[in-house]
Amino acid sequence: MHIYFLQHASHFGPARLADWLTSMGHSFNVCRLYADEVPPRPGDFDALIVLGGPEQIVAHGWTKREQHLLERTLKSSKPIMGLGYGAELIAEALGAIVSLNTHGEFGWHAVRGNEDGDLDLPERFDAFLWHRRIFGLPEGAISIGASDASPLQGFTWDGARVVAMHCHLEATHDWVQRLAEKEAGSLENSGPWVQSRDEMLNDSHRFARQAAVLDRVMIDWLRL
Repeated sequence: MHIYFLQHASHFGPARLADWLTSMGHSFNVCRLYADEVPPRPGDFDALIVLGGPEQIVAHGWTKREQHLLERTLKSSKPIMGLGYGAELIAEALGAIVSLNTHGEFGWHAVRGNEDGDLDLPERFDAFLWHRRIFGLPEGAISIGASDASPLQGFTWDGARVVAMHCHLEATHDWVQRLAEKEAGSLENSGPWVQSRDEMLNDSHRFARQAAVLDRVMIDWLRL
């Protein structure tokens, strides 16, 4: 399959996703929206992954073009996945309300998987989270699970053809290190679910364990 990434900032790249796709024999391209690259047409890809982005994203000329592409892809039969900010865009396109949460989640947090969901997720797993906004469950969608701070960590729609999640399963050590440097302002507001940069990076085994979860999600998603 040929996958296209929509990237909103230089420090929110595909990371481990690129390695996974290559190892499984898939090809991919990256559309760097932040550099004013033109979004692909639906005929240019077999599946679409909408990556995360900073807390504050200023509307650009590509914003409406991206929204139009998401709406067309959702109406098609092609798989589409959103992570972080990308998940919010998909939720909004499906009619859900996106709003600020009482507390932000920045760092590693336990997620309780939905045993009745469409994805083969563990009953409980640690995921790297970086978000302050939350969204409601769109009509016809199924929850993927919850954390202590967020009752909805993501959802599937149309039999898992569409996957939207706050979990940044693509995170690697270098990716998190750069993110924490670029978005240091997000960590200035303390809270029960805000970790320091050192806390995020002090256990390298977390990244390996999360990679196993990514593998399960990607296999479920692309089996269509």
